[in-house]
Amino acid sequence: MDVGERTFVRSLSDRMYDLLLGQFMDGSRASGEPLNIDALAREFSVSQTPLREALAKLETTGLVRREALKGYRVAPSLDPIEVGKLLDARLAIEPALAFETARRTTPEFLADLDVSVRDLERSVALADRDSEAFKLYWASDGRFHSLIAEQCSNPFLETAYKSLLGHIQRFRLFSKVGNESGAHFAAIEHRGIYEAVAEGQAERAADLMRTHLANAKHRALHT
Repeated sequence: MDVGERTFVRSLSDRMYDLLLGQFMDGSRASGEPLNIDALAREFSVSQTPLREALAKLETTGLVRREALKGYRVAPSLDPIEVGKLLDARLAIEPALAFETARRTTPEFLADLDVSVRDLERSVALADRDSEAFKLYWASDGRFHSLIAEQCSNPFLETAYKSLLGHIQRFRLFSKVGNESGAHFAAIEHRGIYEAVAEGQAERAADLMRTHLANAKHRALHT
């Protein structure tokens, strides 16, 4: 396979990734549903190679699982007990991340963080809560928290956060956090955290992150 062919396959695999992700978001493919490569290749009129690459990439996000002798399937939803424990783990890690990050900001970091907040606010403003609005919500929420983790300058805290990413992706995609009410409150909370971080108020940033995650836990388990 020459360079042009490899580039084409990568481009096609990226399109398959986006297509499958969109189907997860709009409910076309439910959690736990099998993902048969032969059937997908026929459905999308593509070869198996870009599909395998797309599924492998989705597996790294935690949204797809591969089982020996069974193949791929959409990851199952987290049950309420798992959701609670996941958010408890985030509550133990992310306020510390926010605290450390607020002490060492840069103009470039703050600009990127502000974009993530504005994107989340824009997703809330979209009247039609379709898969594109949800995709923007999901991506901007993830970007906000990841940016804070990357800026903290504590590799141990950052690694602890990254170890949860696959589960966090499943939580975002297969829970009710993307509904209008949840997104509205999340946007307000993100803006408050951003302002505390931008002003270098480390304790306040940590407190607001703690409140945000506690609220997210309540919304996930009681809405």
